[in-house]
Amino acid sequence: MTMGGEATALDGRRLRLHVRGAVQGVGFRPYVYGLATRYRLGGFVANDPHGVIIEVEGERASDFVAALPLEKPPLARIDEISVHPVGAMASEEFCIRASKQGRVSTRIVADAATCPECLSELFDPASRFHRYDPFVNCTHCGPRYTIAERLPYDRPTTAMKRFAMCKVCADDYADARSRRFHAEAIACPQCGPRLSHEIQDIAAAIAAGKIVAIKGLGGYQLICDARDEAAVQRLRQRKERDQKPFAVMVGSVDAVAGIADADAAELALLEMAPRPIVLMTSRHRLAPAIAPGLSRIGIMLPVTPLHHLIFEALNSVHKRAGESWATVATSANPGGEPLLLDNREAELRLAGIADLIVTHDRDIVTRADDSVAAVVAGRTRFIRRARGYVPEPVRLAQTVPPILAVGGALKSTVTVTRGNEAFVSQHIGDLDTAEGVRFFEETVGHLLSTLDVEPVVIAHDLHPNMASTRFAEASGKRLIAVQHHHAHAASVMAEHGLTGPALALVLDGFGQGSDGGNWGGELLLCQSAQFRRLGHLAPMMLPGGDRAAREPWRMAASVLHGLRRSDAIATRFAAQPQAARLCAMLEQPGVPVTTSAGRLFDAAAGLLGLCPVQSYEGEAAMKLEAHVRTPRIAKSGWTIEDGVLSLFPLLARLAAEGIDPVDGAGLFHGTLAAACVDWIGRAARETGITTVALSGGCFLNAILSSEIERGCIAAGLSPLLPRQMPPNDGGLSLGQAWIAALKLLEPQGQEGTA
Repeated sequence: MTMGGEATALDGRRLRLHVRGAVQGVGFRPYVYGLATRYRLGGFVANDPHGVIIEVEGERASDFVAALPLEKPPLARIDEISVHPVGAMASEEFCIRASKQGRVSTRIVADAATCPECLSELFDPASRFHRYDPFVNCTHCGPRYTIAERLPYDRPTTAMKRFAMCKVCADDYADARSRRFHAEAIACPQCGPRLSHEIQDIAAAIAAGKIVAIKGLGGYQLICDARDEAAVQRLRQRKERDQKPFAVMVGSVDAVAGIADADAAELALLEMAPRPIVLMTSRHRLAPAIAPGLSRIGIMLPVTPLHHLIFEALNSVHKRAGESWATVATSANPGGEPLLLDNREAELRLAGIADLIVTHDRDIVTRADDSVAAVVAGRTRFIRRARGYVPEPVRLAQTVPPILAVGGALKSTVTVTRGNEAFVSQHIGDLDTAEGVRFFEETVGHLLSTLDVEPVVIAHDLHPNMASTRFAEASGKRLIAVQHHHAHAASVMAEHGLTGPALALVLDGFGQGSDGGNWGGELLLCQSAQFRRLGHLAPMMLPGGDRAAREPWRMAASVLHGLRRSDAIATRFAAQPQAARLCAMLEQPGVPVTTSAGRLFDAAAGLLGLCPVQSYEGEAAMKLEAHVRTPRIAKSGWTIEDGVLSLFPLLARLAAEGIDPVDGAGLFHGTLAAACVDWIGRAARETGITTVALSGGCFLNAILSSEIERGCIAAGLSPLLPRQMPPNDGGLSLGQAWIAALKLLEPQGQEGTA
């Protein structure tokens, strides 16, 4: 905070305050109004393109300035308050003025789940919102980012502009004593959006085993009874989703105990305003098809009033003896396409999936999937960062030029920098369909427009065939290409405010190396915008190229070939039609190789017979992790020569006939973690650098992540893990932006590969 003089010297003078941060759409102006009224000050408050502008005058102005950051609304985030005397004026009654227009430098806050006060009104017979208003909200909760068209955040710039307030809502909106004073999304059954179906009909359909599509905050969801195996299997068949786990919604935090073992940190995360899906240890009391072969399930609480009303109807009308209701709650995106948000499109595309489609007439401006997180070593770890957290920015260590970073091809996000903030978009998904690319382009346009940013450069991945790279090349902008794993490392460094030097261990699936090769298990030294490859995992052959990433048995066969046990391939994988031909393939020259840590996990899962063929990305690694009871270290399970870490001694143990998968999974995780700590430790001794960034998709594995972090600390190293971003490709765009920024800030920065 900057202030023009001692606080006590401010009393009696007229002061102008500029407040920057997430201060629009969170009840900040009514809060300021109430605070100014308490201290009997004259003046005004208004939104402006930079945040909120306040002028106050009176004998207790200094008390107002001191209290302003201390009593702010729960969703508000204050980054800076500047205070300047503007000269005494005749003090007038304090008021809220219309917003000022101009070039935008403020931001919109994320959507927030229904607050306790609104929830109480929803079920209060004396309230005008009682039971039949699934759109109740106030300045402390409800939609924000998903309904905002642009800034400043006022009703005419949101999806609520078409709904004229009734007299009662208008009175609430104008009443400084109301919780809905200047709540831009205020609505009631008389004047607000309308639901297409009655709550009782929705609940009855779910209870009867039907699949229901409902319009949520950021898009449509598919819901069915999570205890009904037949219903869940029908959903899998209709959605063409073979094995990938479904998230589950329960009506209250008390209902979690019936289906999962959760600690206090997990329950606290579950109840936070963003309402993420939280991974917890399953008690396997739901339909087996919810999360086949996995030890954890994703659980979430109701996000909107509609969710609460559905569960209230289920639990009161369709009671179950000794059990609370739990429903599947999964994104309505047919065939892996982006989340649906348009009513007409939903009715067309979901007709063959859902038995009942529940719409309403409030538009979704920006689609946003549910966020997914876990608690690892007592701290939140993102798997997918979207609704509830976006567009909260990452604060950078310094002010940087305006940059657009377009991420990769999988789990795509984009990042826009403005000043010392990096705005990472919601999860976009994979860019392997035309619909996915359109969503990507839509997100780029909306984020740049909302933030009012014109980028001077676009940062992109090295791989020339990614849709994001082609988008960058077609832009006509100056380009900076960033190596995939360097971007992973830089994502962690950006949120921790580091420019280097630092070591980085990146354990990932695939990324094009600066030598054109298939990288994925890398030990790097990062300094400013540059990096040096200190080492990598021992290369493994990729029989069938990309197909080997989908069929872990092929990676297991590659390992057997490397162990000179090719004769075992045909018999061990006799169920695979291509097994007999694979031996000859592996003997041919030109078989691609990889240093990928992801393929190392696939090989282990294939050798242990846990997942010969994957139906979704990461399935083999997740099933391998699910079998771990106690991580164990195999003596002499690895070698390190000239910076190359080989786990082939460990893989030889896993290749033994008849090894128990539980023993093998524990041995793999414990040994890999110990080997990585040894690898990092040697590099630290050689370079004198003890800070190490840990990133890449393999760090979604809670066991591996915890073991490596713990081992690094024990070895006197300082490990850094992502906290605000996921370690997978969802954080890639942030790393690209940070490297591009550092490159631009270097003397005579040049385009090229970082």
